[in-house]
Amino acid sequence: EATVDLAERRRIRSAIRELQRQELERDEETLASKRFRPERSSHRQDDKENWPQSQCLEEEQQAALAALSEQLEAITSVEELTKLLRAAGEYEERKLIRAAIRKLRAEEIE
Repeated sequence: EATVDLAERRRIRSAIRELQRQELERDEETLASKRFRPERSSHRQDDKENWPQSQCLEEEQQAALAALSEQLEAITSVEELTKLLRAAGEYEERKLIRAAIRKLRAEEIE
């Protein structure tokens, strides 16, 4: 409804601002509680169930990298290593191959 009294308008506006401020505070509290919600126990349970499998995969990957490292030591051609580098898919494999290439190039310089 319309009012003519300016003092009453000011009170109404300040009441509206106060309500908006309270609503914003409630929204911020809700967001904060969602942001810092602890992990669900079922998610931790899934991690426990998958842990042995992931550990086994990691051990297999380490064994494969060790075998690759031995294979790289036997290769004496930068071209062969470059071909292997282009064919490699895993980051760790590429890292080992690049290190072998650097080592061969350093030996060639010496």
